[in-house]
Amino acid sequence: MPKIIIDGKEIQCRDGVAVLQAALDAGIEVPHYCYHPGLSIVASCRLCLMEMKMPHPQTKEMAWAPKLFPSCQTPVKDGLEVRFASQPVKQNQQHVMEYYLLNHPLDCPVCDKAGECYLQDYSERYGTGASRMVEEKYKNPKKDIGSHTLLYQDRCVLCTRCVRFCNEIAGSGELAVVERGSRGEIDVFPGVPLENPLQGNVVDLCPVGCLIDKEFLFKQSVWLLEGHDSVCPGCARGCSIVVDESDNRVRRLRPRFNEKVNEWWMCDEGRFGWKYVERNDRLNRPRQRQHAGGAWSNLRWEDAADEIRSRISAVPGAAVAAVLSPMMSCEEAWLLATFVRTAAPDAALVGGFVPQRGQDQRFPRGFTILAEKCPNRRGIERILSGAGGDCIGFDEFLRRAADGRYRAAIVTGGYPQPWISDAGAAAMGKIGTLIVHDLFGSPLDGAAAIQIPGAAWTEREGSFINVDRVLQTFNRACRPIDGVKTDGQLWHELEGQSGLYRACRTRERMAALMPEFATPFAPREEPEYAH
Repeated sequence: MPKIIIDGKEIQCRDGVAVLQAALDAGIEVPHYCYHPGLSIVASCRLCLMEMKMPHPQTKEMAWAPKLFPSCQTPVKDGLEVRFASQPVKQNQQHVMEYYLLNHPLDCPVCDKAGECYLQDYSERYGTGASRMVEEKYKNPKKDIGSHTLLYQDRCVLCTRCVRFCNEIAGSGELAVVERGSRGEIDVFPGVPLENPLQGNVVDLCPVGCLIDKEFLFKQSVWLLEGHDSVCPGCARGCSIVVDESDNRVRRLRPRFNEKVNEWWMCDEGRFGWKYVERNDRLNRPRQRQHAGGAWSNLRWEDAADEIRSRISAVPGAAVAAVLSPMMSCEEAWLLATFVRTAAPDAALVGGFVPQRGQDQRFPRGFTILAEKCPNRRGIERILSGAGGDCIGFDEFLRRAADGRYRAAIVTGGYPQPWISDAGAAAMGKIGTLIVHDLFGSPLDGAAAIQIPGAAWTEREGSFINVDRVLQTFNRACRPIDGVKTDGQLWHELEGQSGLYRACRTRERMAALMPEFATPFAPREEPEYAH
């Protein structure tokens, strides 16, 4: 690995990176707009310029070159010496910042980017605090460029991150720079709105408040948001994300860097697909009845685990089944499987319904939106293989249920969309004691003996195993809605444990039997780039 010297300090670098990246990796702040590690390098913003030692043309001795160099475009080389903490570099930063602020509106108090805007930060740290501009500012109109995105052109610094993303990552090329010089601006091609399946990433990439998410516009100040590391449950890819929450409500989702899963990106389907967690028709109280079609009566949460346990124990083991939904976390599935294997060793453990929609969508740099719309099919498969015994697929379970093989079953759902057909509900209707755990009502309600409301993924903690067998953990962002207990707590109590459920402690127990659960994948730390 090469070693370079930055401001007199020796820094060990990764091979092939630019000096700017090496500095950021070392924790040295270097202002920049146009550079992003996932995009091509254009060196257009001129804010990251540095001094560099080069051989003197006459004496060949190493000396500071008379001009500045873009650190984003200069590759590291063993023994290279550069500096950012010098007067010429600071003067360049002041001049560049003054240029960017010539026509920039003073609307920070109402800008959605306020609080995470690098123009704000750089103006304070590297600007002069004054402007020599006396002419009237040039104003650009706001533009509606797509169903999710607005363009506030008067805030733009022409870093072209958004243009390069559409060309290189999404491969759709809707955005371009039009006009020249001070009249240059970002726009869509005529008749081609910004509608590619990854377009939400341009809002994340924009280092200022130029590109705005319509759904987040004027909804919440970012200073009031609290971010929680999580995993998107939208498909089997399981993108690493951040759930931004305030007042116990999800406000937005953002991608989180993960070199093995999604790099810096996420799809719009995952970004905007979380709204079901706030639907008014979510189940919010446990209920029971003595027979199908009978009257419902309330079931206290304090009694739910004992009631489920007693009904399962009253049935011969071979006539019991438990359906483990791929929307469950690994820890929740393991607790339920452990209970079933203890209470009814001959019971059937079932891999739950796997929703498929459309075809896989693959983009130029390899990012893929998968047709398999569940986050933890591989995790459920691993839990089933670890549990042993009678483990079957969902279709086989329905065939057996239709034949009257089962007298009791626990069926878990948690899907954002309807998932059980009328035929499947009719097959499960032949099960004498059907215990349904789900987010919403379904055709199973008419046959259920016990109905338990589930918590949404934003209200839980645990881990998923994605399509590439990467184990990732996710944290709870919000409290469950009123009347709902977290899934892990319910299965924790059902398995016979006391106290508060914690996914990490359950994972420690799992790791004693399945060592791969001891070390969930942790993405390497990325420097904080302009979002």
